[in-house]
Amino acid sequence: MHPNMILLEWQQEPSSGLLQELLFLKKNVEEHFNGISQITQGYCSLLIQWKDAITNLADIKNKLIFLYWSLDFTSIPEKSKHWNLPVCYDKFFAIDLELLSSKIKLSKDAVISIHTQSIYKVYFIGFLPGFLYLEGLNSRLFFPRKESPRMDTPKGAVAIGGKQTGIYPNQSPGGWNIIGNTPIPLFDPNKKNPCFAVPGDTVSFYPITIEEHQLILTNGNPLSYLKEKK
Repeated sequence: MHPNMILLEWQQEPSSGLLQELLFLKKNVEEHFNGISQITQGYCSLLIQWKDAITNLADIKNKLIFLYWSLDFTSIPEKSKHWNLPVCYDKFFAIDLELLSSKIKLSKDAVISIHTQSIYKVYFIGFLPGFLYLEGLNSRLFFPRKESPRMDTPKGAVAIGGKQTGIYPNQSPGGWNIIGNTPIPLFDPNKKNPCFAVPGDTVSFYPITIEEHQLILTNGNPLSYLKEKK
């Protein structure tokens, strides 16, 4: 049986430079190869999937190697957008904020201040549709994931897990520590681009009250509260 996928891996730590290299190579693979159904990007990898089985694996591998070494990664044009998301850190949503703040020996206000001052880079999107893997969490907020995940993490939950912060696009099981909630929908399967952000974009957060959170939720166009900066 012939495979229909090829995995490319980089033996180095994730970084902004590596991210741009992955995105640039992904774009060029899509342009130079026919029959590709999907390319899935990770922190240090690209998984290329073809619609049909690969019957000429050696030729494909050689072509990928030639393409990689022919590209000029020193002059990659960085095209990205910055998104500023509203987050409500009220105790109604922030069910783990008090525990987290006590464990890392910072006040709740300090945690919120540090969390909203950082700019986060979108590295890739998974494990749920619209779940943004964000790098850039201040080390003062690092806190381990829960030993026993919740079975019903709410939609829009903004959480901290280890060295990362993230947003749950839908209700799902989850082991991260919830410190707030955003009323902005992260994934809409009915749109041409289901997720407003893409890898390479940056994200920051701004605090809102619980009344503002409710107002945005009941607004007919919640994405109008999503502040985009190019």
